[in-house]
Amino acid sequence: NGRTKNYWMFGIWLDCMYKSVTMAAPLEDLESKLELFIENVRQIRIIVADFQPQGQNVLNQKIQSLVYGLQEVDKLKSQVQEVHVPLEVFDYIDNGRNPQLYTKDCIEKALTKNEQVKGKIDAYRKFKAHMMVELNSVFPNELVKYRAIRGDERPLT
Repeated sequence: NGRTKNYWMFGIWLDCMYKSVTMAAPLEDLESKLELFIENVRQIRIIVADFQPQGQNVLNQKIQSLVYGLQEVDKLKSQVQEVHVPLEVFDYIDNGRNPQLYTKDCIEKALTKNEQVKGKIDAYRKFKAHMMVELNSVFPNELVKYRAIRGDERPLT
């Protein structure tokens, strides 16, 4: 199932995004418990899809394992309270997308924004240089005073 795979990848995403010395062990523990839980759900699905009365005991054991797995995950919640997951990550999972793509998309958006801002900064620098040259030709005395106050000793180009 695609959703199960994405939840498994969500565990990996959590591990990658928030792995630090203090958080590594609880997150790894949570990840392994979630993987076991997902595997139990998969096995129950197989048993139920082709249910035979003689498999009732095995089904009961798997359901007990499922309940125990949820209890284990619940016990870990206090150890991973400081992990903050953006809501958009859950949107990625719900839409069947790999949650690691969220990180990639965020980085790409940041790079794009960085390029835009760099372009604006360069444009403002060119504008300032051009304006200073023009001001120097119209108000040379005032510009000398202004530059002295600013501590700007560079020659105008």
